[in-house]
Amino acid sequence: MNAVQVKEFGLSDVLEYLSLDIPSVSADEVLIKQEAIGVNFIDIYQRSGAYDVKLPFIPGSEGSGIVSEIGKNVTRFKIGDRVAYSMFPGGYAEYVTVSDRHVVSVPENIDFVTAAACLLQGMTAHYLVHSTFKLQSGQSCLIHAGAGGVGLILIQMAKHIGAKVITTVSTEEKKQLALGAGADDVILYSKENFVEEVNKITEGKGLEVVYDSVGETTFEDSINCLKPRGYMVLYGQSSGAVSPVDPQMLNKKGSIFLTRPTLASYMLDREELDWRSGEIFKWIERSQLQIKIGLSLPLKEAARAHDDLAGRKTTGKVILIP
Repeated sequence: MNAVQVKEFGLSDVLEYLSLDIPSVSADEVLIKQEAIGVNFIDIYQRSGAYDVKLPFIPGSEGSGIVSEIGKNVTRFKIGDRVAYSMFPGGYAEYVTVSDRHVVSVPENIDFVTAAACLLQGMTAHYLVHSTFKLQSGQSCLIHAGAGGVGLILIQMAKHIGAKVITTVSTEEKKQLALGAGADDVILYSKENFVEEVNKITEGKGLEVVYDSVGETTFEDSINCLKPRGYMVLYGQSSGAVSPVDPQMLNKKGSIFLTRPTLASYMLDREELDWRSGEIFKWIERSQLQIKIGLSLPLKEAARAHDDLAGRKTTGKVILIP
């Protein structure tokens, strides 16, 4: 099979497109012939060495396709089933073996590209607004990177709840995408100071929560947007890791809460996985949630996908096709 492998950490040129053997399934795994593969920032973190991964490895943790083989203990799925998975390694390949605990069935009226695009980012958005900070109607939130894959989904989910949504983007084109997703106010951070703008919008009252996937360049100012006892939800670091924080700062800023969540902690069992993925598929089927595919490339162009995503050239979801 064709696959992309990383043998040493580094820039995107370490992504090597080569031929490997089709993996064998263990007792609790399914073998999936992939139709579409999702690209996420975690893939870049792992490729660069920012996250600890054993070399060599096949990056990617999300995809969709058809079950071609099942392990002897698998009862939930059968050969020929349409499935998708998230948060399981080895995704940049024509075939991938995945623990059946991470696999979900894909409804017939949802195509494979959408299925590969919606799970990791969709479930991330879901846990952020339904679990990490349970956003309520009438509350106000700031969502950074509002035209990105998670950002566009987060905006939609927050608006479905009835929250007021403020978001930041870098260009006029991205501003229109964020407005189209339902954002109430869009701040061009390349031209405007987002703390000053948030203060104007909230009349100096601040926000209940900030959802920040950017990290280093936005962290401190994001905290300055919060009202007392507000929540700083740092769920990514696209601009780099945040420097160590003195906990006393949380006191000085108004007894605020700081959390650094990850999807793995919010899909600890089958019940959570089925709940989050099931709601996402349901909303897509009912046209209540739109998944934007911003870039689709052949698997062999994984390096370009990484560069465009890291360079913030993309909007919506980046997909690889085996």
